[in-house]
Amino acid sequence: MQFRTDVRRRLRADDARVVSDVLRRGIDRGEHTGALHEDTLSVEFGVSRNVVRDALTILAGEGLIDRSPRVGTHVVRRRAVHGLDALRGLKETLSEHGDVWNEVRVATLVRPPAAVAAQLRLETGDDAVYIERTRYLGDEPLSLDLTYLVPDLGIPLLEYDIESTDVFALLELVSGRRLHSAEQTVEAAVADPHSAAVLGVAPGSAVLLLERLTCLGTQARPVDLEYIRMRGDRISLRTRSFRDQQNERPRTLENSSLESSSPELQPIGDLR
Repeated sequence: MQFRTDVRRRLRADDARVVSDVLRRGIDRGEHTGALHEDTLSVEFGVSRNVVRDALTILAGEGLIDRSPRVGTHVVRRRAVHGLDALRGLKETLSEHGDVWNEVRVATLVRPPAAVAAQLRLETGDDAVYIERTRYLGDEPLSLDLTYLVPDLGIPLLEYDIESTDVFALLELVSGRRLHSAEQTVEAAVADPHSAAVLGVAPGSAVLLLERLTCLGTQARPVDLEYIRMRGDRISLRTRSFRDQQNERPRTLENSSLESSSPELQPIGDLR
């Protein structure tokens, strides 16, 4: 058995990071609401009150909790969870959190960049419908969405209410077909001054940048390409993943490369 961590060398900041990470997700899931008590958290996590205070300082800086000498520590908000394993619009996804509505900044025909045209399989010289929206949850901006649509669906789509309806729902309405799938990429980015002003955050704040190519019908035709900047302090992304099923037989030490590369590794014994 090989234990490679010397707990005596761990910094207080290391423990505070662990506490804040676990507590953050508990807040987002609604497991922690109302008051948070340092003594209770100290026992729950097996750390000192100083570590708990450091963790709470992290969460207060993220705006999830409020700390006051007289009132104590209270949860004031949780991130809205946007699932990625179901192809749903923001309004559908966040319905339990409140009303989602759109401020439409631009809705027009444009000559798309070559990379966009290629992903939407447009011919050279074809126009695309371009929609730019700020999306709100209640009175707070959540995301800045830049959307390119194929013209045969995008043009009739503009006849509908795009301020209070998800584009996904309108695409299905206009086409008479179901959406098929989407290829999505998420990466970390910082808010440029203009995006920061639109989203109501400080320039340089962390945002989630989502690129999503959505396909329609049984032929999986690409119809919708989006670049979405989401506020990292108000939205968390969640998905459920499964182990690759191509080789269903579990690997063992006998048939894995782990045995040959680490001959000194011994099976874990009874830890009771």
